Amino acid sequence: MQFVGYEPSGRGSALLVADGGSVEAVPLEPGAELSYALGPRHCAGTIADGEHVPCDRSTAPYCDHHTNTWVCARCTGTCLKPEMDCYQEHAVYVAAFAPDTFKVGVTKSRRLETRLREQGADRAAHVHTVSNGRIARELESEIATRLVDRVRTDRKVASLARSVDEAAWEDALAEFDVIDRFDLEYGLGLDRRPIRETIASGTVVGVKGRLLVLENGATTYAVDLRDLVGYEIATGMPSGNRQSSLGSFG
Repeated sequence: MQFVGYEPSGRGSALLVADGGSVEAVPLEPGAELSYALGPRHCAGTIADGEHVPCDRSTAPYCDHHTNTWVCARCTGTCLKPEMDCYQEHAVYVAAFAPDTFKVGVTKSRRLETRLREQGADRAAHVHTVSNGRIARELESEIATRLVDRVRTDRKVASLARSVDEAAWEDALAEFDVIDRFDLEYGLGLDRRPIRETIASGTVVGVKGRLLVLENGATTYAVDLRDLVGYEIATGMPSGNRQSSLGSFG
């Protein structure tokens, strides 16, 4: 058995587990108990027509043969495909990550809130609607000279249990004619920042973007779901030394 993928919070959070070719989605619902021990890690292979195709190459989570590079993610307005095909309506948005990191991004309009939840944004504002992806990327590239266009996992972990700086958020939006606003909730109810760790055992608190929050031994951990992909699931009970919060000794 192997962890071969995940669904972030925008699409019904789950871990994808492969066993002998079949793939099972393990829901990450609050209160669920996970008790997976992590074994060796290697390429997660691929999933084709619902079946897992394994790969034993050592590179994880994916080797060069199974790494998919979405060309549109690198677009800044000049299409990198042989022929442009992104003619659906797109939204340009600004997403807030507590307390004061503000990211510009684009997505198809019909996927706007889903995309925001996939990233784990705390708040967001829809600031432009355009007719195709090329125009959206041009706008994104220009706005990115003032705001960031990506947020690293460590920054997202640091934002847990914090609130958005209201004044800074309003300042960031001052230049835009905001079309719609989103105040996104994930039900985590944290009062302190979790410790970042790579584990798959404990009680699920919730998922924010691709951050899985687990309670284990009176300590709260934040797990990047991508960091689990490629691990074989070992037999026996999970073990290993992990950093604990002060609360675990209270």
